[in-house]
Amino acid sequence: MLTILPAPDHVAAYRLSQTLTADDLDAIMADIDARLERHEKLGILADMTDFTDMTLAAAWKDARYSLGKLWELRRFPKEAVITDKGWLAGFVDLLDPAIPFVKVRAFKPEDYDKALTWAGDIEGGPNA
Repeated sequence: MLTILPAPDHVAAYRLSQTLTADDLDAIMADIDARLERHEKLGILADMTDFTDMTLAAAWKDARYSLGKLWELRRFPKEAVITDKGWLAGFVDLLDPAIPFVKVRAFKPEDYDKALTWAGDIEGGPNA
């Protein structure tokens, strides 16, 4: 299930809970594409505290969309992942140095406001 969270317009913020579906991915992609029309760069915040799984169709859409954005990585300079799962925070720590031009950081659920501020603090401000 997907909830689009309130955030500054240059931050795409989502709560992913339970099982993510292909329809959820369609909503995320549409939201990101709309924001990219208004802003050169976006911060991303994904609250995955209650996330458990995604359907095969959702995983396929996610992979295709992510590959399509591969040449636009500079447009996503910061990605904050909120989680209380140690394995996911560890995975984020491994990802951070592996993705060029993007800083990825894990935050605990109680640090939501800090994560939102961090994701929105992108070089050059909201219209960079």
